[in-house]
Amino acid sequence: MDIFLVIGIITGLLAVVVGMIVKGANVAVLLNPAAAIIIIVGTSAAVMNSFPKNEFTNIPKVFKSLMRGKSKEDPVEIINQIVDMAQETRKNGLLSLEGKIHSIDNEFLKTGLEMVVDGVDPQHIAEVLEMEIESTEERHRGGALIFTTAGGAAPTLGVLGAVVGLIGALGNLNDTEKLGHMIAGAFVATLYGIFFGYVICHPFASRLKRKSLEEINVMRIITEGILDIQSGNNPKSIEKKLIGTLSPKQRQSIQSKGE
Repeated sequence: MDIFLVIGIITGLLAVVVGMIVKGANVAVLLNPAAAIIIIVGTSAAVMNSFPKNEFTNIPKVFKSLMRGKSKEDPVEIINQIVDMAQETRKNGLLSLEGKIHSIDNEFLKTGLEMVVDGVDPQHIAEVLEMEIESTEERHRGGALIFTTAGGAAPTLGVLGAVVGLIGALGNLNDTEKLGHMIAGAFVATLYGIFFGYVICHPFASRLKRKSLEEINVMRIITEGILDIQSGNNPKSIEKKLIGTLSPKQRQSIQSKGE
């Protein structure tokens, strides 16, 4: 689980609660089932109306990916793996990879190596892998767009919830004390909507986009590495080429390992 994400959510909640306490507002007013129903159900309806069923039902998987901490594919490990295979093929030929393919966990890397061992044309390999990358990008874009849509709908539904609450409050003008509580409760929906939209949904969309960039970067590293292995390029040259895609900290980890 991504603990940093959980900390961010908790920090956002604390900011609202502490802010209300400092301002002298009653925190108990946040316990408003009607406002929660309007925001949660209304936002869900907005997403349902924006996306087909298969994408909507895929939200739990997207959320699971969002909550996952460290990426399952480390680019440093992938590069080291590619360089080791390049050294192997320089000594024993491309067919020597056949026995190692089954032990590879990364399906994208496995697919590319299988085509290399089968003697598929390099251009065709590049086209197949690029299509897979584009498909993955589109799938990730759809997941992020769901949260972007929810983030845009929630604040507006918060205003709708406030209007609904004010309608109920205006129906009890004779009871002044009750009127004050109902007006305060009416604006809780707006608070819910803004919080849900700009502290939860939009940041979630941004995080998904970032995770997508990391995964796509690994896929492009694999593509370049596979084509270089097939071309018989020098392992050191392959390593120097691929580490150009890494951050300075990641590059140091490869260099220190090489030393």
